[in-house]
Amino acid sequence: MAEKTFTREELAKFNGQNGQPAYVAISGTVYDVSNKAAWKGGKHHGNEAGKDLTDVLYNESPHGDKVLKDLPVVGKLV
Repeated sequence: MAEKTFTREELAKFNGQNGQPAYVAISGTVYDVSNKAAWKGGKHHGNEAGKDLTDVLYNESPHGDKVLKDLPVVGKLV
């Protein structure tokens, strides 16, 4: 099966609102954060799902990329 690709516009639909899954892009990889309690409703500490959060993760988050290891990968941001 080919890997799913997302444009920024397509990714924006997966914002965790109205029954949609919550996806975020980091360094070109799209992750599903829907089942993470911290992302309830598609929001986490002022950040919103459906966006590329690479800069936020590496420049603002205290967690760094260790939070990515347990997240399902759903595709690539193109």
